[in-house]
Amino acid sequence: MHDRTSRRTLLTATAATAVAAAAGMAVAPGAVAAQKSASSSNSHGHTSAATTRRLKRLISRMSLEEKVGQLFVMRVYGHSATEPDQADIDANLAEIGVRTAAEMIAKYHVGGIIYFAWAHNTREPHQIADLSNGIQRAGLAGPNSLPLLISTDQEHGIVCRVGEPATLMPGAMALGAGGSRSDARQAGQIAGAELAAIGICQNYAPDADVNVNPANPVIGVRSFGSDPQSVAGMVAAQVKGYQSAGIASTAKHFPGHGDTSTDSHTGLPVITHTREQWAELDEPPFRAAIAAGIDSIMTAHIVVPALDPAEDPATLSRPILTGILREELGYDGVVVTDSLGMEGVRTKYGDERVPVLALQAGVDQLLNPPSLDVSWNALLAAVKSGEVSEARLDESILRILRLKTKLGLFDDPFVSHRGVDRTVGTDSHLAAADRIAEHTTTLLDNPGALLPLSRRSHKNLLVVGADPASPSGTTGPPTTTLAQEFNGLGYTATALSTGTAPTRANIDAAVAAAQGKDAVVVGTYNVTATSAQRTLVRELAATGVPVITVAIRNPYDIAQLAGTGYAASLASYSWTDVELRAAARVIAGRAEPEGKLPVPVQRADDPAQVLYPVGYGLSY
Repeated sequence: MHDRTSRRTLLTATAATAVAAAAGMAVAPGAVAAQKSASSSNSHGHTSAATTRRLKRLISRMSLEEKVGQLFVMRVYGHSATEPDQADIDANLAEIGVRTAAEMIAKYHVGGIIYFAWAHNTREPHQIADLSNGIQRAGLAGPNSLPLLISTDQEHGIVCRVGEPATLMPGAMALGAGGSRSDARQAGQIAGAELAAIGICQNYAPDADVNVNPANPVIGVRSFGSDPQSVAGMVAAQVKGYQSAGIASTAKHFPGHGDTSTDSHTGLPVITHTREQWAELDEPPFRAAIAAGIDSIMTAHIVVPALDPAEDPATLSRPILTGILREELGYDGVVVTDSLGMEGVRTKYGDERVPVLALQAGVDQLLNPPSLDVSWNALLAAVKSGEVSEARLDESILRILRLKTKLGLFDDPFVSHRGVDRTVGTDSHLAAADRIAEHTTTLLDNPGALLPLSRRSHKNLLVVGADPASPSGTTGPPTTTLAQEFNGLGYTATALSTGTAPTRANIDAAVAAAQGKDAVVVGTYNVTATSAQRTLVRELAATGVPVITVAIRNPYDIAQLAGTGYAASLASYSWTDVELRAAARVIAGRAEPEGKLPVPVQRADDPAQVLYPVGYGLSY
């Protein structure tokens, strides 16, 4: 088919252009033309009148059940749309009342499916492509042949559903530390091309929250930083990168989840910003995303009294979603909820009311309700009773179908193994990821000029510390990754995992292992005032062996490590392999520490005092 060829040409051209940019090469005119064409077709704008008429005719042919289904984006267990493993069939029957993705699509007419690693959707690229094709076949087998929006949370960094051998890029705060909008755009472009190649057409990234609260338990390094204008620039760059690859990008979490100490997965956060503070701090990245042509925006399960005195979660707030997002910011793209299984949206209203209130507030897509049957039937009943008008339903369906049209899903929703092989995890993509990561590592303290670490005087290394589970389930563990990279750089390195809460036995073992070593590298993970990680660093330093700390998640660890006697301290912003390898190369002097803090680090004992300001970072 002609459309199939043009879609594949887009993926190849996008990847080629990104790689050429990384290598400083000239790009073939044909590839540039294909990419420009793709970028143009993905720019923010109104669907043609003819397309709108065609979509409205399609909507008029849909049953009420099909219409309601189009609004839902649902999880499903299994690596296959029709033949999942028995354990996944059992999980689907228990949670959804169907055996397979295909059965769920046939029964509920869902408009989208979200992939998770824990749901066994993302084993490896060819399997994911086959799953995507099976899901699209099930959609096209329905009464009106409706393709699906297949989505996932591929933010990179600490939130990643598709792992190796796909290319894993630095996460948002690492890119913020690198400070290069060009790198942010290229990372989105490569990542988007790889997602498109495996049939994922809507990515819930980038995170547009401005992380002004170091105690934020849910955003942190998922944010590009604490400066609204810097975050806005990086968000716009990533949106353009993702969408130039032919997928839909999603800015989240509107109206801004950056200043909270409550996790909306487990509670209902309240943001106390005034309307003026919101406009100054939280709004700019979303405004920038809209200006960049963002295809979808995700809501936050947070209360912002200054924006809605009724104190409804933003996901269910008409003043926030219709009044501000639609009317004031002029956004007419798709609005998707954050997961409806999160406690933040379930605190005030029951699960049967949430989808109805969300639609009335201005939402289009209802993401991952705890019970699809309860939510689907509640919305169907609300439309039948007249509480929600069918015209309101049609308005959201038109936005969803416009997006599916824009992404080429009505022309050809299928992907191929050949497309996977020539796009996913290619050598040139992996090299680009390493190059981008080298710009992100931040050197915060090097009082005795120990770094860069000489192989002549400090060849024999011990690597200890936290080994949190890989975000994608396919990389790490961090201590092993660091040790392997040091070994590849000519050092002799041994790994010893001591965990995020090292026991007395862990600490004693690390101190014993440090005897005779030339230096110890400690990977720290969210150190607190009472954390045994502080004791680990202090007792290792007391041996007289130089200790280098690497904060493998939030960069605030150094404030808690003051006085422990470390010899140097860095921040990598994530524990994924690409960022850890870059940190090792910086320690070894094979790369310059170019990263600058995108957030301030405050004193642990006096948060009013800033230890290291935004923009701080040492060099060699």
